[in-house]
Amino acid sequence: MNITLNGKPHAVGAMASAATLVSQITGRELAPSGQAADGQRLGVAIARNSEVVPRSQWHSTALAEGDGIELVTAIQGG
Repeated sequence: MNITLNGKPHAVGAMASAATLVSQITGRELAPSGQAADGQRLGVAIARNSEVVPRSQWHSTALAEGDGIELVTAIQGG
């Protein structure tokens, strides 16, 4: 299925969730809580169709054809 990720076309599997997408983009496995399974900080936030998706709901938020997703990563520095 096709979504828009950060303003660009992106293909995901038919049963993809927000968690699936975050795992795919970050290359990290996620626990059901939405935290990184390795216990390290993930530093990612996601919005689906302009609404923030709480990390605790990533696994239960199914993506749909045409969804607009914004995925942002926190960067540290000064």
